[in-house]
Amino acid sequence: MLKVCMVGMGGISGAHRNAWKSIPEAQVVGVCDIREEKKNDAAQDMNARGYDDCLEMLKAEKPDILDICLPTFLHADYAVMGMENGAHVLCEKPISLNKEDIARVYETAARCGKNFMVAQVLRFWPEYEALKEACDSGKYGALLSGFMTRLGTAPKNRWMDWMLDPKLSGLVPFDLHIHDLDFMVYTFGAPKDVQCRRARNERQDYFNAVYEYPGFFISTEAAWFDCSYSFRSAYRFQFEKAVMDFQGGVLTIYHQDNTSEVFKVEESLNTSLDLPKSNAYYNEIRYFVDCVLEGKPCEKVKAEELHTVLELIEKLG
Repeated sequence: MLKVCMVGMGGISGAHRNAWKSIPEAQVVGVCDIREEKKNDAAQDMNARGYDDCLEMLKAEKPDILDICLPTFLHADYAVMGMENGAHVLCEKPISLNKEDIARVYETAARCGKNFMVAQVLRFWPEYEALKEACDSGKYGALLSGFMTRLGTAPKNRWMDWMLDPKLSGLVPFDLHIHDLDFMVYTFGAPKDVQCRRARNERQDYFNAVYEYPGFFISTEAAWFDCSYSFRSAYRFQFEKAVMDFQGGVLTIYHQDNTSEVFKVEESLNTSLDLPKSNAYYNEIRYFVDCVLEGKPCEKVKAEELHTVLELIEKLG
């Protein structure tokens, strides 16, 4: 049984905790947060011991895996801490605000003989996996254009308002757009050019970027709006013989012969697990656990791809 510790019991930790409950080979034994109520709630939820100091937790529990759900600016330092104290590390995106941290984290992983993976969840999302497969296989012909959007309300009432501080969160490029950009780099590699427009003040942040690839382009947008704006994400990719349109959680494929089909996610092989069919958080944690158990590297998320993503974000300004 793999022992797991978690640090950072904010919003995204809920998705991770639900996934860990469905991994039979692992048990969360410790949770950590400096906020007493968050620590206590998570400890009760996971039937685990609560800590307010991560190093103390690592030394006391000696976990096999540390799952990091902390604010962005803490990711790299805590990843190094975890691996230097004997744990494999799964870390929420992004790896850091600074591309120089990528080498530091991966060098630590190599030196300590540990697995490290950034939880870039779109790589494990069935509807995005279907898009990548269509692009890789060419089954709908050449790709002509793409559109990806990720919009929501400006985050409020977070610890120390860290998400609204560009030095701590990197704002929309690092919090929202990085999902779509990471998927593009994962699927197509680095673009040959990018053009960006941005509208930002102290209360909201919107930008539009167009990425040029040989033979096609991808238009993107991402935003935090200063109003009660329901979160939404979507994509639309135009191929020679079909259009793949993902919105409202449904992927529809419109074919050249005027027929269409709704993409259906395959049922989990383990039908005893009470999981949504497209629980990508479970998929990514399942993949990481399998890599740890099998003693193999996490090839699905590569350091050089993370480096390309952060270099591109620098160009967005």
